[in-house]
Parts: sequence; C-alpha cells; structure tokens
Amino acid sequence: MNKNKFAVTPPMGWNSYDYYDTTVKEEQIRANAEYMSAHLKEYGWEYVVVDIEWYSYGAGTKREQYQYLPFGRVEMDEYSRLLPCLERFPSSAGGKGFQPLADYVHSLGLKFGIHIMRGIPRIAAHTHGKVLGTPAGADEIANPASICWWNPDMYGLETEKEGAQAYYDSLFELYAKWGVDFVKCDDICRYDMPSAKKEIEMLHLAIQKCGRPIVLSLSPGPALIDQAWYYSQYANMWRITDDLWDNWPHLVNMFERCELWQKYVSEGCYPDCDMLPLGYVGKGFGQERYTNLRKEEQVTMMTLWCLFRSPLMLGAELTKLDDWTKSLITNKKVLHLLSGSRGARQIMRTGEQAVWFSEDTQEDAFYLALFNISDESLKISVNPSELELKTFGDKELEELWSDDIISGTEGPFEAEVPAHGARLYKLRNR
Repeated sequence: MNKNKFAVTPPMGWNSYDYYDTTVKEEQIRANAEYMSAHLKEYGWEYVVVDIEWYSYGAGTKREQYQYLPFGRVEMDEYSRLLPCLERFPSSAGGKGFQPLADYVHSLGLKFGIHIMRGIPRIAAHTHGKVLGTPAGADEIANPASICWWNPDMYGLETEKEGAQAYYDSLFELYAKWGVDFVKCDDICRYDMPSAKKEIEMLHLAIQKCGRPIVLSLSPGPALIDQAWYYSQYANMWRITDDLWDNWPHLVNMFERCELWQKYVSEGCYPDCDMLPLGYVGKGFGQERYTNLRKEEQVTMMTLWCLFRSPLMLGAELTKLDDWTKSLITNKKVLHLLSGSRGARQIMRTGEQAVWFSEDTQEDAFYLALFNISDESLKISVNPSELELKTFGDKELEELWSDDIISGTEGPFEAEVPAHGARLYKLRNR
C-alpha cells in the first residue's frame, strides 16, 4: 500500500481532547459524530477521533491532582493490547473493542480514529503479559528506561529485540479488525526518547502488514525540521507545535513554524498545526469556556491553516457550535484551498504583519492572504512583483470571507486589515 494515498488531501475532522481531555464517553462520541454527519460532512469534515486514555478507568476523577492517574486501572486483553474502558464504552463488551462504535461512525458516512501512546503498557511488562505472534513476553520487549515524562501508562519498546515488531503488528491487526481509519500516536514525534524514531518506522510497517489504509498522525511537537524526510517517508501527519490552545501568542507563533515547514507539504504528507480550539473547549480540564480567541483571531487561524494546508481537527464540542463558528468552518471557498491549492509560501513577515501567497490547482487563479498580527488596524500593501506578477490591473480580487469583489489597479494592492485579523483574496484574470 502507498501510504500517501491514504489521505490525498489534509484530513478534516473532530478530536475529543480539547473539550473532554481524558473523560470522553461513548454517547458523547456518538453525539458529535451525528452532528458532524448532519451538518459538516458535506464540507469535507469526516474523521471522528477518540483521544487519550480511552482504556482507563477513573479518568478525570482526580483532575485537580493528575491529568493521568499514576498506574491506574486499564482494560487490556490477554496479549497486552489495551481495550476500551467498559464503563465508558459499553458497546465494547464481550471483546468487541471499538468495532461497534466504528461501525456506527461508518454508518454515518464518516471515518473513525483513536489515540495511542508509543510503546507497550507498563502493567503488561510488570505482569509478564503475552504478546501475539511471538514467544517473547511484554517484559522482554519493554524498555523500562524509555518512558514518557508526562504520561505514566507505557514503556517504549526495545526496538531491536525479537518480538517488538510483532507487538505493533498485533495492535494494528486488532485496529484493522475494529475498522479504525486513523491513529494518532503520542510521545513519538519530537523523539523525546531515542527509540521513538525507530518506533515510527515500526508503526508504518505494522500498518502495511495489516492491509487497512490507516492514516498515521504523530504527536506531540514541535517536529524536528531536519527529520522532515523521515516523517514524510513513514507518516501522514506530524505536529509542528506542542499543544496549541486558544490564546493569541500561541497563534502568532505558528507563522514562524509554518514558514519553516512550508516546503514539506505534499500529497499524503502534512505538517500539522494542531487542533482548532474553536467553540466550547476545556470541560474535561475543569475550565469549560467559549474559546478565548476573538473572531478576528479565529479568521486568522482558519486562513493560515487552510492556506498552509494543515490538517483540520476541531476541538469544539460540536453539539454546542454557534452559528458564527459553524459559518467559519463551512466556508467552501476557503476550505477549497486544502484540496485545490499548492505552493503556499510566506512572502514577508514582520512584527506587525505577514503575507502569504499560493496558486490554485484547478484554474488560473492565485490566493493572497494579508495578516495583521499587530494590536492596531493596519493598511497592508503588496507589490505585484513580490508575487511574481506583472500587475494587479488585469485582476479581479474576491475576498473569500466577505465575498467582496474588487478590481485590481496598477501599482501596489492595499487593504485595511483589523488587528489580529486576516484578509484572504482569490485573484483571477478579468
């Protein structure tokens, strides 16, 4: 299988983390999937992803002390593979795992994804659990020195030992049986432990062996720019930032990161700007709130993500989406950039403004984005030569957020952009 054909355009979907943290339950996954199918699927939103610790009992019960309960009880099969917590995912009873929930998501015309941590459960190593397909036990392939500093659930693998690959193979054999379409693997992208790099390759090989086209997403970031070739060879998505939340400094920082990674976006290979913290977020963290990003900042984020062609994963509780947020994420002209543009590049960036440019792949047209990253309204000016154009005089410019259409003139093009806001233009010949 060619992994670059698993997602020929940047994946679009919803992930449970920003709203639920570790606490999401089956009925909440179903409710968000139903909303997506009814209201967002026609715009390209299709992945429903269950994020971290779906296997844990008591998740979130001591949130004021721990995000992840130290050495808590987990659901696991006889081959050291984590299973959904029965209290939170009742349809998984009887050894069915996520298959019933995945089947339901698929029945809605959507795709199903899960989060995993790199490695093998520590409890499996401590109890000398079995591993399918090898006489080696969990204790023999686990590396107790390869740990995640922020999550206590797993040991990394002894990647050169007999049986290590068999464990990952057994995981993806199970996930393929469940009908999983997307796997977000954590504690792996930035190589916090030396074995992480090799484990990316092992995950890729396991997907190839399982025979199901499963999109592989790597977290957390920032990814290492000198390893761009490696991520591209073995994964579909890799995070170029640590967790991105709903504050302006996080968002401004993404201009530098997107500039760094702009040359590495291609079919099936997507530097990932992280989830979109829109709508209501934070309930599982004890801080439920409507996003702290102002409307102008949300427009800036959607403009940059779409122009850069980042994957789009919504963090909001979808059933609470307001009309304005829904209109922001269902603008077909803006979302078209994900599948119908190429060559996005930053033309300039200062402490006050940034300019990006790309071309359409389906017609003779270009895209120009003007970003005001200052605290005051600005007039931003661009010369045609900066875009390798002869003139704006023969162009019609359509602003894709407002639908305003203006005629270009000779000389520079100038537009007023609100503080922290963006303007996105499609340029066509008149």
